[in-house]
Amino acid sequence: MPIGKVKWFDAEKGFGFVATDDGKEVFLHASALPAGVTEVKVGTKLEFGVADGRRGLQALSARILEAAPSVVKGTRKKADDMAVITEDLIKLLDGVSNGLRRGRYPEKSHASKVAAVLRAVADDLDA
Repeated sequence: MPIGKVKWFDAEKGFGFVATDDGKEVFLHASALPAGVTEVKVGTKLEFGVADGRRGLQALSARILEAAPSVVKGTRKKADDMAVITEDLIKLLDGVSNGLRRGRYPEKSHASKVAAVLRAVADDLDA
């Protein structure tokens, strides 16, 4: 069975193309993907059967061998760096908490900055 990488795939249209290891381009329809998979990312390594279709080679019953590397995970901060950021965040929130215990919310500008930092750290943790 041939092996290749997804060259491009449009989930809305339901098809794309795979570039085989020997340089051929093979049509890939969404129906050839494994059960439960509706789209594949560029660079995903597939193993598939090939049939001669109306317009050339067409992939049949594709199997994912290796998912494409995640861009988000590639740009994710190191765990040691996130530990320092989390410690700083705790100090920041501790200051906010002390003010709240005294019955005072932080000023609007400070509250907006704290909220932005919380969102950014949450995004980094969720990546």
